[in-house]
Amino acid sequence: MADKDGSSVKGLKGGSRNLTFGMLEELGRAIVTGRYDNERFPTEDELTAHYAVSRTVTREAVKMLTAKGLLRAKPRAGTTVQPASAWSFFDPDVLRWLLERKFSLDLLRHFNELRTAIEPQAAALAAQAGPGPAYDAIEAGLRRMEAAEQGEDDTLEADIAFHIAVLEASANPFFLQFRDMVATALQTSIRFTNRFKGHGADVAAHRAVFTAIQAHDARAASEAMAAIIGEVMEFIDSAGG
Repeated sequence: MADKDGSSVKGLKGGSRNLTFGMLEELGRAIVTGRYDNERFPTEDELTAHYAVSRTVTREAVKMLTAKGLLRAKPRAGTTVQPASAWSFFDPDVLRWLLERKFSLDLLRHFNELRTAIEPQAAALAAQAGPGPAYDAIEAGLRRMEAAEQGEDDTLEADIAFHIAVLEASANPFFLQFRDMVATALQTSIRFTNRFKGHGADVAAHRAVFTAIQAHDARAASEAMAAIIGEVMEFIDSAGG
């Protein structure tokens, strides 16, 4: 059986954990992409019958969606979909589902505004932290980007690896919490800018970040990272007319 949005329903298979995550995935995507914008969210009984799973699986999936801010359960009122303002945007699943919606320049702009607030400071902290395995990871990401220019690595994955390595090199545990969010959202952001530019990331600009970090020049590292994100913002503004 298939739902009217084309997703499979009664075909969920596996143990209770797999069933729960399968249900979580389908319901989460349906909520975020607007399936329930104009209709009532199903009851527990309806969900259990529709997905042919146990009540335990249904309750666990709904509990997880509630923790992500997508649902709210009230006594006698049942379970309702929360407005987007209540969603946990830092949750990688929620962000991934958001990026599966109709392409939005506003969403890309918001994401890169957040990057502007975080990544330049992370680069500055990395420059102050001193050499070690974290620096090696940044350099490895840069080497992958260079290899990608020659068709010897994946352009998208190499670019993401570089930016994640800088976050990790900051040694700030709060910045590290952005790791999954940045990795997920960069997949869409980089694809957009690469398509708009007609080529991959500016390796020289990324090399400038690493060179400044190696030289322990926090200001230069911050400015070099800000320049990379600033270029992305210019593309977004240009595409928006």
